[in-house]
Amino acid sequence: MAEQPQHLRADYRHLQPITTRWHDNDIYGHVNNVVYYSYFDSAVNAYLIERGGLDIHDGEVVGFVVSSSCDYFASIAFPDALEVGLRVAKLGNSSVQYELAIFKTSEEQACAAGRFVHVFVDRASNRPVPIPARLREALVALG
Repeated sequence: MAEQPQHLRADYRHLQPITTRWHDNDIYGHVNNVVYYSYFDSAVNAYLIERGGLDIHDGEVVGFVVSSSCDYFASIAFPDALEVGLRVAKLGNSSVQYELAIFKTSEEQACAAGRFVHVFVDRASNRPVPIPARLREALVALG
């Protein structure tokens, strides 16, 4: 069996606090696997709104998730306090691949690590467009 890869807090450029919720737990008493994706999405979009000026309501450009995956290493459960580590693995003309990790606030090793790809598109046409300058600047800071 291969050794679990290290996903350490210090390897991520930005940490976004996430609050677990009572309904995140499933019948087995831990956060259900699909909820991790919502944590990833929330962390990325909070960063893009705060640092990149993404206007989710009226902006001409929006980001669509076109690919995602997650590997799980340790359970989390409500009421754990979490942080999502965020970094950019690849930055293209109209797309970006993020690498993310979920940490309990007191731990250095990730409980889960994932990836997802955003393609930025024109809101009206849903066609890919170059990443706007302010968004690109925020993404470069994560590289």
